[in-house]
Amino acid sequence: MATLTAEMKTFIENNLGWIATQNEDGTLDLGPKMSLFVLDDNHIAYHERTAGQAYKNLQANGKLVIAFANLAEKKGYRFRGNVVLHSDDAIYEEQVKVAEEKGTKKPAVIPVLEITEIEDLASGPNAGKTIVKD
Repeated sequence: MATLTAEMKTFIENNLGWIATQNEDGTLDLGPKMSLFVLDDNHIAYHERTAGQAYKNLQANGKLVIAFANLAEKKGYRFRGNVVLHSDDAIYEEQVKVAEEKGTKKPAVIPVLEITEIEDLASGPNAGKTIVKD
């Protein structure tokens, strides 16, 4: 597993993230997720509320990429790894409580990305280069 630095965690907390999934015919699905959060040093998760195309794609193949970027800073990160869908365990129950406290829709599932690769999305010569790979 790749480990998030304190700087990466702060960046994730303060910037909008986008997820990309792939459906069965190879078509990509891309969308912002305002509920993305750091679960721990090795995992990023979000509240899947709509149970739409991204959720169906994750059920089918578990492929997920998450990217965060800040245009003003010309900085960002891309995270790759393996996804586990949580719908009936302690992680799910804790996030249902979070949703209730925030007044948001109850999540259908909590997709959790176990990070195996982190890539630099900063502008410049290191753009797209791997920072760490498990």
